Amino acid sequence: MTDWALITGASRGIGQAAAARFRKEGWSVLNLSRGESGVPGVVDLRVDLGSGDWEPRVEAALREHLGPSPRRVTLVHNAALYEHDDALALTAEHLRRVLEVNLVAPAVLNRLTRPYLREGSSVLYVGSTLSEKAVRNNATYVTSKHALVGLMRATCQDLVGTGIHTVCVCPGFTDTELLREHLGDKPELRATIASKSTFGRLITPEEIAHVLYFCATTATVNGAVLHANLGQVET
Repeated sequence: MTDWALITGASRGIGQAAAARFRKEGWSVLNLSRGESGVPGVVDLRVDLGSGDWEPRVEAALREHLGPSPRRVTLVHNAALYEHDDALALTAEHLRRVLEVNLVAPAVLNRLTRPYLREGSSVLYVGSTLSEKAVRNNATYVTSKHALVGLMRATCQDLVGTGIHTVCVCPGFTDTELLREHLGDKPELRATIASKSTFGRLITPEEIAHVLYFCATTATVNGAVLHANLGQVET
C-alpha cells in the first residue's frame, strides 16, 4: 500500500511545488491538469476541469492507480481560474465558467475520491486571502474563494467520525506564473504587491507546499481556515 496525493493544477505554481513536496516525502502523486507537472515520478492525467466531460476519465484513473486500498489519500483542490471582472457587470456564462473550475470541480472530485479516503486521509482546499475579504475587479475569484471556505466547512461536518480531516489553506501573494501574468512587465507593481506583506516580499510556491504537506499530515487542523500570507499589511 502507498500514500497518494491527488493534486489539481499541478502543472505549475503552488500545485507543481506541492507535487514535488509530496514526492520528496515518498508519496505517489496524480496530477489532474491541462499540462504536465514536469516533476519526476508524478502521474499526469491531462484534463480540463472546466470542460464538463472529465469525470469518466478521472474515475477510471482513480481505479487504475489507487487500487482497492491505498494507505491514505490527500486530495488537494488547487486549480483555479483568476479573472479581472466587476460584480455589477457579470454575465451568467462568465460566472458559470469560473465556478465550474473553482467550485464545481472540487465538489465533484470529493464525490469521486470519497471511496478511497481511509482514516488518516485529508481533503485540502487552496483558498486565498480573498477567501475572507474582497478587492475591486476580482468578483468571480472572490466569490468562488469565499464559497470554497463554505465547502470546506461543510466537508468537515460531513466527515464527522471518519478520521478524515479537511483544511482551507489561504495563501497571500505568491510568486507564481499566474501572478506574473496578471502583473505583466511592471517591476513597480511587483514591488507594491510585495510590500503588502510584513516581510516585504512575495511568498514562494515551495512555502505554500510546505504548509499543504503539514496540513495533510496533521489532523488537529481539521476545519481550519489557515492563512499563509507572511502577515498581511492592513491599510
